[in-house]
Order: sequence, then C-alpha cells, then structure tokens
Amino acid sequence: MTRLDTAARSEFLASHPEWALEGETITKTFVLRDFNEALGFVTRVGLLSEVADHHPDIDIRWNKVTVALSTHSENALTDKDVNLAEEIESL
Repeated sequence: MTRLDTAARSEFLASHPEWALEGETITKTFVLRDFNEALGFVTRVGLLSEVADHHPDIDIRWNKVTVALSTHSENALTDKDVNLAEEIESL
C-alpha cells in the first residue's frame, strides 16, 4: 500500500470534488431518497469494503450517509482509500 503524497491527493480531489480532505481522511456525504435507500447503500458499501479488506467509518442519518476513509494501520491516507472511494462512487 502506498501513502498518498500531496500531488496524488490533489489529483484525487480534482477528479472527485465532492470528496473532502480532512487531515489524513477523505469524506463524502451521500444524500439518498430515504432511510431505506440509505440503509441499502450502507450494505453495498459494506460488501465492497469486505472484498477490499478495507473498512470505512460510516455515519447514517435518515437519508444521509457519510463515508470517511483513512488507513488506520498507516495513520495516513493511502491508495487503498482512494481506490475504495472510487468503487463506492460506482454504486
């Protein structure tokens, strides 16, 4: 796994402007139709996360789901984070 340098972080954020960088974490809030849709989205994120063996922090609030990605074992933002973020975007 590769830690992201400043250029890689900038490149990810430029191509994914809806994600925010907060320290060593990237976050995005997804707005869905209702709680049922939000819960289904969380389940799909969970399945992707299991396959990637990389688990985000997830906050669910009725129709809003906030996903936060950081590689805790590295205490840094890594390629695993941006790769999973891109997979989540495909849902």
